[in-house]
Amino acid sequence: MSESNYDLGWGDEDEPEEAADTLTAVDTVRDEKQRQNQAKLIAEAVEQAAPGLHKIPDPVEPAGEGALTDEERQRYEQCLEGVDLGNNAWFIQGKALDTIATGRLFRDTPHKLEPERNYRTIEEWAPLEKGISVSKCSKLRAGWEIGEVLAAREYDVNPGQVREIVPVKNAYNLNAAIAVYVLVADTWGEDQVTAERLRNTVKMLPGDLELDQDEDVDALAKTIKGVLVEEIQPPVSRAIPPAVTRAVDKRAIGIADALNRPRIPRSEVTLRLMEAFADPEDTTVYDAVLERMQQAEKDAQKAARKALK
Repeated sequence: MSESNYDLGWGDEDEPEEAADTLTAVDTVRDEKQRQNQAKLIAEAVEQAAPGLHKIPDPVEPAGEGALTDEERQRYEQCLEGVDLGNNAWFIQGKALDTIATGRLFRDTPHKLEPERNYRTIEEWAPLEKGISVSKCSKLRAGWEIGEVLAAREYDVNPGQVREIVPVKNAYNLNAAIAVYVLVADTWGEDQVTAERLRNTVKMLPGDLELDQDEDVDALAKTIKGVLVEEIQPPVSRAIPPAVTRAVDKRAIGIADALNRPRIPRSEVTLRLMEAFADPEDTTVYDAVLERMQQAEKDAQKAARKALK
């Protein structure tokens, strides 16, 4: 056999360059496939996270009675996500609008009616691009932060309710607005919070109200409640009413008779009352005082509820 018939050599000296070109092409194809796979994974992740009606299972009859099947449990969880999305959609939309407006992200979008120029304001962009009125856009932008915080605290809140406490946020801060909602919810119950009750509460806030900017929501709610109770009820006098003084003097006479003493000074009666109130073993006086103060607190609550109607 001749060498020409069975050439076992590496070929001429140009072949290594061709081989290198082949390897480069293989690397390019491989890199492109990797990019495509990565893009596919990203697209799938985005699709999984994005809301959509197609993700909600179609209505079907129960698989049976009693406990849900695994498939039904999965379908139930998917539907719950849809319900929660519907409850939260308004302030998600508000945040999106606020982000677009604040960053002027519409500024290189051609105007739909005047394509020779771009949008200049959110008020131009929202109605034409998304069919959202200027008024609704402003309200959603103003209220989304309140809605987000209240939802995080597991309150079922709607835009109409939030609209009533936006002025508190503007006048003080976000926590103050949340505190007003919490106060009304604590007073009436979470399921009894209405826009009207929130509006009435805001109206009752005195013009010279001062709130600590560093207080948390619950502390602010207590502060506002205390202010409103004082506004509703006349200030309680710290002086002992004459009728009470006369009644004490009469009871002191009874004690003096029982002790066979000519009189009992009022200061001594006060001392003994304080000792009896502080006695850890006999809580009779303490319990009586506590009961009276609890009743006074209930009366104040009733007055607050009446005022918030």
